[in-house]
Amino acid sequence: MSTTQQSPTAAGSGANASENFKAAAATNDVADTPPERVAAIVTSVLQGVHDAIKTHDVSYPEFQAAKAWLMAVGEGGEWPLFMDVFVEHAVEEQVATSQRGTKGSILGPYYLPGQVRLPSVCEFPRRDDERGLPLVFEGQVRDIDGTPLAGAEVDLWHADADGYYSGFAPHLPEGNLRGVIVTDDEGRFQITTVQPAPYQIPTDGPTGQMIEAAGWHPWRPAHLHLQVRAEGHRPITTQIYFAGGEWLDSDVAEATKPELVIDPREDADGVRRSTYDFELEPQSEA
Repeated sequence: MSTTQQSPTAAGSGANASENFKAAAATNDVADTPPERVAAIVTSVLQGVHDAIKTHDVSYPEFQAAKAWLMAVGEGGEWPLFMDVFVEHAVEEQVATSQRGTKGSILGPYYLPGQVRLPSVCEFPRRDDERGLPLVFEGQVRDIDGTPLAGAEVDLWHADADGYYSGFAPHLPEGNLRGVIVTDDEGRFQITTVQPAPYQIPTDGPTGQMIEAAGWHPWRPAHLHLQVRAEGHRPITTQIYFAGGEWLDSDVAEATKPELVIDPREDADGVRRSTYDFELEPQSEA
């Protein structure tokens, strides 16, 4: 490659994710939760902590270590990283119980809004020397009744062949491997890109220290991130994984689902091709 790779730090990734989250929260509705529900949820969370302390006979030195770690996570700006990796999947699964359409998955900390809009058949923004197996990903966006959704937005982003995301790795140009594809009159799209690599979450900060102390691994399987949107329909946030990929059965974020795994077939030109359709439920049913 013509550029020098610089691994993103946990603090840097956390700072970027925090900034993006705060910007999104400023423009989106925030839950107006009544006091009695706040009390119920917080009480339950604290009770879970108290139960863990009793179950595992937690000592004062262990408590002080946990307290210092929590402080370090905040000071290092890693709360978005920690929450998205270890907590978001449980929220997504709970919300999904009352939703119809394509299976969802976590958003993760690497989403960046406002990316370039692309036609229904397009090539992803990428470097001239972008490495990786060529991948053509196509499909159709439909209502749950099968009606094609023309003009739907397929907001897609993914890591490069080394597992890095633009906007979070200093050596990558802005907008690399990110874009919003607008479907045609039949709700179809086709994008040419490269297959992403598995990647490990940043481990140089307190989140990584916790993972190492627990004897876990920090890897996520290769995947495409998507937000699929259409007027009058509930948007879907999801991830598409690759059959046979490393870490597929032991994702550190516990976000994989069998329904979201594709198995691209390689054509005579060495291009991997796969089709995946998305179904959105009307907003009134959400």
